[in-house]
This record gives sequence, structure tokens and C-alpha cells, in this order.
Amino acid sequence: MTTFEGLGLDPRLVQATDELGFKQPTPIQEQAIPVLLSGTKDLVGLAQTGTGKTAAFGLPLLQLVDVGQRYPQALVVCPTRELCLQIVNEMELFKKFMPGMHVIAVYGGTSIGLQIRDLRRGVQIVVATPGRLIDLIERKAINLDQISYVVLDEADEMLNMGFQDDIEFILQNTPKRDATWLFSATMPPEIRRVSKKYMQSPMEITVGKMNTANKNIDHQYYVTAAHHRYETLKRIIDFNPGIYGIIFTRTKADAQSIAEKLTREGYDIDALHGDLTQQQRDKVMGEFREKTLQLLIATDVAARGIDVKEITHVINYELPDDVEVYTHRSGRTGRAGSTGIALSIVHSREIGKLRQIERIVQAPFHKMEIPSGKDVCRKQFFSFMEKLLQADISHGDYETYVPMLAEKFAEISKEEVLKRVAAMEFDRFLKYYENAEDLNVRERSVVGRDREARGGEKREYGRAEGRTKGREYHNNGGDYARLFVNLGTKDGFYKASFLQFILDMSDLRKEVLGRIDMKEMNSWIEVDKRAAQQMIRAIDGKNYKGRRIRMNDANSR
Repeated sequence: MTTFEGLGLDPRLVQATDELGFKQPTPIQEQAIPVLLSGTKDLVGLAQTGTGKTAAFGLPLLQLVDVGQRYPQALVVCPTRELCLQIVNEMELFKKFMPGMHVIAVYGGTSIGLQIRDLRRGVQIVVATPGRLIDLIERKAINLDQISYVVLDEADEMLNMGFQDDIEFILQNTPKRDATWLFSATMPPEIRRVSKKYMQSPMEITVGKMNTANKNIDHQYYVTAAHHRYETLKRIIDFNPGIYGIIFTRTKADAQSIAEKLTREGYDIDALHGDLTQQQRDKVMGEFREKTLQLLIATDVAARGIDVKEITHVINYELPDDVEVYTHRSGRTGRAGSTGIALSIVHSREIGKLRQIERIVQAPFHKMEIPSGKDVCRKQFFSFMEKLLQADISHGDYETYVPMLAEKFAEISKEEVLKRVAAMEFDRFLKYYENAEDLNVRERSVVGRDREARGGEKREYGRAEGRTKGREYHNNGGDYARLFVNLGTKDGFYKASFLQFILDMSDLRKEVLGRIDMKEMNSWIEVDKRAAQQMIRAIDGKNYKGRRIRMNDANSR
């Protein structure tokens, strides 16, 4: 069995890993650490989130930098503030027995003055988000001349978020680096181009198959009518009393709307989306980590970089357009050897898309029955009884009150007491689910529509789904305008992130969209005619990364 000591690590780092309970390296650590300890080899590491990538590059960095020199020697660049802090927190644990070693995080949304002060005190390793790092470079508050090692963590996420130019700027400003290490869950063409341009014959390590799902995750799906989606979500939550999870939506409007509805109905939930200030975002994430919140509802963009342990469920309120996005979502659960559930709420027209995701991630998706009202009540009863039986009565002077309780309940049978306890605890559930309807779409309907989605019609699936949803939502026969916009893949978008961007900008719902045709420099979007002007007004003339966005009716050009 391979050990951390056997990988060639400094005894002080081995001591730290032992204290943390890390006995055996993960596959990415076992393969990457010996290569990186040479200090002069470029490397591309392909591995899903949650496979131990931070230790794979963090331990070698701590060993390679010179603790006696108080200037930046290593730079880790990552997409979000949350990931930035997570990396620094882990490296603080690893360097416990290395006095004089300093690792700091620099990121947006907080005082740049305090970060400049920390840099001036002396530091060996800087972990940064691209925007804040470039701000520091332009202010001449950080000197990258002596940087020997550059790590790009979650490189695919940074490119999806539009940071390609920033990454290239950072690499151009670290000309004396001995090695560049790039870690990513996927390998899109843009990353290939970056590695060819800035890396010297990099060694490539792949852990697991690309886009394949974590084997510790059970993939489930529930089929319901589109107008029952919210009710199905509620029922799934109620059927899992111990749930601690993330619900993913396509748009920030959906995230906020669903969070507000569930909060009004007594659920411990909050939303995470792009409209929150950094202070609000920190508050929500703090409550979720402390489990004050049982559920977090988030858009894909807002959830990037979140790493919270012990998440039991990831719920796709709607399927994402991209398989890569599904893999990222589901990877939030089933981490560090634990098991988790990734479940999706779909309507019958999405079965074809579900089967496509199933084939690509190479994991079976299990069809589940939406629980009946009686099933939900029964599950809640069992959960309550378990809590009752496991309640700790060792702390407290309960004996003092037992005679009084015995006297009070002397004329009431045990069965009557239990009924009254159940009534107090479950009155809301029992009333709500007493005559609950069946939310399942039955198999005959699913099979017929599945066959149609997979081959009965020859039109492209995304167009069919978009138009059908448009009819369902507006009942206007799928009457679309075709809009032109001067944004494309060169701006760092892929289909799912572009979809999210235009919907967030316009505050429209996915149902108004038809086909999206993306090119390198421009894109064309089919939009329900009634929503077209709202989208143009919301987006045309706005700025994206310093460039003016132009959107207009494609037929009027």
C-alpha cells in the first residue's frame, strides 16, 4: 500500500497528513505528487471535483518553496472566493509543522487594502482569484518576478466563467516560472490551447474517465408533469427528513422564487445567486455550512467553488443543458468516500436528454416513484420515532418531574399519549397530505413520449424541447423571433453558461427560448415573440468584460 511517506514528502508534511487521518493517498495524489516534487515538470491533471486535488498540488508546493525567503514563490489561481478560501484552509493544516511558512488568499468582494498589507508582511504562496490578482498586479502591489510555480485549479470553470484573457495575462506576467500545473475536471479545446501555448511538453494524468460519475453517487429521477415540478420537489424533501442538500435551478429568478415559497411554508432554505452582495453570500454560506439551513438553492454560476462536506442530496430542479454541468452538480455529494444521491425532476419530454446524460456519465439512472401523501407521512413518523428513542436523557434532572408527569397522564393510555404527541408534531403534514394527488406520470405516457423524443421526430432535440416548452408556457403555438447577439464561444461561454447569462440579464424564464445557435464571435437565439423586446431592452447596450453588447432582431439587420 502506498503511503504519503513513500511519495517522497518532507517528514513534517507526513506528520501533518497523519494527524489529519490521511493514511493512503488518493489516485490523483499518488500519481501527481512524485512528479511535482521534481519542481521542473509541467503537468495537466484531469480529475473530478472531490478527488483530493488540493493536497496533490498543495503538499508539493509547501515542500518546494523556500521558507527562508519572504516573497511570493508560488501562485495558485482558482475561479471563486469560496474555492480560494478552501485551498488556503487546507494548506494551513498541511503546513502546521513548518514554522515561517505563509499562505494567503486574495479575492474580490473584500478590502484590497488588508490584502496588500498581508502581502507586504511576507508570504511564500499566494492563492488568488483572477480579477483580484490582476488588480494587485496593476497596482504594483504584488511582484510576480520571483514566481517559480503557477497552479491553475479548476481551469475549465475559469474558462467557462470568461477568465481566459485573465489567465493568459497572469501567465505572461510570470515569465520565470519553473513549472505550470493545470488541474481540471474536463479538457475543452480552450484548455488544450492554453497548455500548448504556455506549457513545455506537460505530463498528463487522468484519474477516472472524463465526465464519468462518482461511483459513490446514486443517480435517481422522478417523472412528473411540468406544472407539478414544484409540488414534486416539496414531496421529495418531505420524504427525506434528514436531507442536507443543494437544489439547482437554471436561473436566479427561479432560485429566489422557490426559496421564498419554501421559506413561507416552513422549510430551512435560502438562495444563492448572482444578485447577492458578497456579505449576503457569506451569510448564506455560513448558515449552510453550520447546518442552520437544511437546503441551499442555487444557480450553477453562483454555486461554483462551493465545497461543503456531508451533502446527502443534489437535486436538479431541471436538467442542465450540458452533461459537464450535470457532472459538476452531482459531484457536490458522495465526496471523500461517503455516499450521496443525485436526483432529477423531469417531465416526459426530457427522457431522451436523461438517457443521453446516462450514456455519457456511464452510470445507471434509477427511475423512482414520487411518494404518495401516505408514504410521506409514514416516513416522517418513522424519523420522529427514531429521534424520540435516541433522545439523550442523561443530562437533566428529569427524575424530579417524572412523578408529576405520571400523575398528569394517569388517566390517559400510552396509545392516547402517543397520538397526542403525533398530532402536535404532524398536524400540518397530516392535513396537507390527507388527500394528496398522485404526481407520477404513468409508464405508458412516458414510453410513448420517450420513443418520440429519441427518434420519432427528426428535428433536433433542443429545438423540439424548447418549442414544446414555449407552447406549454405561453400557449401561443411556438411563434418565435430570431435575435442576433455579438457574444459567442470566444467570450468564454458554452451553451449552458450562455443560457444562464441571457436569462439572468433579462429575468425571463427558459420556457420562452427555442434554439440557440452559438458561433465563435456571435450567437442567434430563438425567443418567444412576446418576450423578444424585453430581452433586447435588457441586454442591448450593456457591457460584458469591457465590450458593448449588441442585440437586435436578426431579420432586421
